[in-house]
Amino acid sequence: MAKWKSSKATRLLLCKLAVLGLSVSVSASSFAKEGMFTPEQLPLIKNDLVATGLELPPESLSSLTEFPMGAIVSLGGCSASFVSPKGLVVTNHHCARGSVQFNSTAENNYLENGFVAKSYAEELPAAPGSRIYVTVDFKDVTADVVGSLNPKLTGRDRYEAITKNKKAIIAECEKDEGHRCSVPSFHQGLEYKLIKQLEIKDVRIAYSPADAIGKYGGDIDNWMWPRHTGDFAFYRAYVGKDGKPADFSKDNVPYQPAHTLKVSAAGLEEGDFAMAAGYPGSTQRYQRLVRVEHVFSWSYPTWITLIEDWIAMIEKTAPEGSDARVKYESLLSGLNNFMKNTKGQIKGAKRVGLVERRAEREAELLAWIGNVPERQQYKKAIVELDKLETEISDHGKAQFLYGNASRSQLLGTAKRLYRLAIEKQKPDAEREQGYQERDMDQFKQGLQRIDRRFDATVEQALWLMFIEKYAKQDPSQRVAEFDKVIGLKGSKFNKNDKQRIAKKLASFYKKTVLSDVEKRIALMNATQKELEASNDPFIKLAIATYAHGLKVENEEKEHAGKRANLRPQYMKAIIDWQASMGKLAYPDANSTLRVTYGKVLGGSPKDGLIYEPFTRLEGIVEKDTGEEPFNSPKKQLELINDKQYGDYALKSLGTVPVNFLTDLDSTGGNSGSATLNSKGELIGLLFDGTFESVNSDWDFDPRTTRTIHVDSRYMLWVMEYVDDAKHLVDEMSIAK
Repeated sequence: MAKWKSSKATRLLLCKLAVLGLSVSVSASSFAKEGMFTPEQLPLIKNDLVATGLELPPESLSSLTEFPMGAIVSLGGCSASFVSPKGLVVTNHHCARGSVQFNSTAENNYLENGFVAKSYAEELPAAPGSRIYVTVDFKDVTADVVGSLNPKLTGRDRYEAITKNKKAIIAECEKDEGHRCSVPSFHQGLEYKLIKQLEIKDVRIAYSPADAIGKYGGDIDNWMWPRHTGDFAFYRAYVGKDGKPADFSKDNVPYQPAHTLKVSAAGLEEGDFAMAAGYPGSTQRYQRLVRVEHVFSWSYPTWITLIEDWIAMIEKTAPEGSDARVKYESLLSGLNNFMKNTKGQIKGAKRVGLVERRAEREAELLAWIGNVPERQQYKKAIVELDKLETEISDHGKAQFLYGNASRSQLLGTAKRLYRLAIEKQKPDAEREQGYQERDMDQFKQGLQRIDRRFDATVEQALWLMFIEKYAKQDPSQRVAEFDKVIGLKGSKFNKNDKQRIAKKLASFYKKTVLSDVEKRIALMNATQKELEASNDPFIKLAIATYAHGLKVENEEKEHAGKRANLRPQYMKAIIDWQASMGKLAYPDANSTLRVTYGKVLGGSPKDGLIYEPFTRLEGIVEKDTGEEPFNSPKKQLELINDKQYGDYALKSLGTVPVNFLTDLDSTGGNSGSATLNSKGELIGLLFDGTFESVNSDWDFDPRTTRTIHVDSRYMLWVMEYVDDAKHLVDEMSIAK
């Protein structure tokens, strides 16, 4: 049985706790509900897992290749899980929605109508670049990445040394064809793990309910409770007849996973054990105060203003019902989600006093360091880290508007193609990550995806809007090479300037070859010299601004190298300090597999506001207006009114539960995570958090943190009674 190997830092922690006479299992109860734990940490808190209600052996959860963790997969941005021996994968509707959108047109809109394949032959290829990653091996490689580095090595040199070592480890791992390997860092660079995953490239859509179910409530209900959203969909994984990953082919066969989850139709009650296993993106719970202040006083407010204008421009130039709107639906959803989340972050930070809490924690840490001789290296590293974080924040401010002014999809494509031509001149091991041979499939598929997510009229309007914002900043912050090519002059930007620039941008889209997918792909083979001879306006702009982009990249690498030297020392201080109090410091989320656990639980995030733990089918009818986003299908409304619950009603509710709340700790990337009961059976999918809990990315508040899940019984009810997808229900193993 493959299990996470205990790292040096973990072993040291256990030794410290033993010396202090503290039991991890006893002390765990005070912090167990907080934390997205790595599998190797779960045996350390096994007593609390059992006390909370887990019936599986806690040690079994540390094996990523055995049941149940062996059924949990990554989609490279969302989480998912195998639920049949025929490669059927369940995830959130919003995770599969980009693929549904890619296959949709205004005339054949699967977003509006939903999609159900009645046979393998009817299943649709997911969007180019879609992947299912199945973990097959993992180990600690900290010594191989940083063990031999000179402690005095810092800045760009340290960055390059770490990158070189990681590339070598990955290259060796990927000699096993069909696998994708990565070396993420944990505890901000204190540890590194090698994760080896089977890379399934042939991914197809098996079933996705219509937006009227899968996105019911839309952006109005997003991050809100009560919720009635059927946020689920199904992919299917395919491989070659030899069982190995292969590109899309009609001859491919469904993948046979080693482990699958049973889907529970038995139901949960309030107070029952629940855990979620998935790939949360990132949290910021160990960020320094100086970074917190920058993000909440400048970064988040600045992004909100920009995104409000961004959304408005798309809605103006891509009207409802148009093919352009279909192309931008996925982006619109993402922007609305980000904006609402960010506003919630700001409100949450004020509500819990995030700045004050972080300042208090840092003061306590410094007090613990005190004048103890062996801890003084921590103090020095912290002072230097705070100085660096200020420098990085200032650098980000300076680049913000130019970064958006150069956001055009076709300009971004031209930049990548020119960089590829340059990188191809180097030995593969020396190329920048993203431009190695291992990246070429994804590179090509990225070029293919553009067509169904791009409209020239919308793109021009957005680009002009970004340029106008950029043009109004201090000229000293502008990029001369960019200004020259697009014809931007002086320090003012009046109506005439706007019209002139708009005309200039329109000429870019008329003269470019990059709007043609075949020509884009063909340019992957172009040499640097051939591109430099091109008259394509986007390519010429990419070449003109290349030197500036390289300068910014080098500055960021210098910063990354300094961080890679200082942050591990800071985290070592945090770990030692927590250990001195008998606490286990879990690492920030970093898109690797994590487990979080707790109970089905309602809440009261503020005075007078009570959240029940379940919502019901009847709540859909109460909300329904017949107009988007509260436009439940007529068939569904009739079934609810007729109380046609089938076998899926929860006795204590007297109806079918739709969504439920838990006190699980989660963040973005957890979308699609399997929500499991005490036996490891699927009882739902994690898909959101409440508005009051979004600030948990930065600071965990047990009173307000609640996670929203779609109930497996609602999923099964919709499949059997609403969408005629009973054949997929029959394919799964249903636990009653």
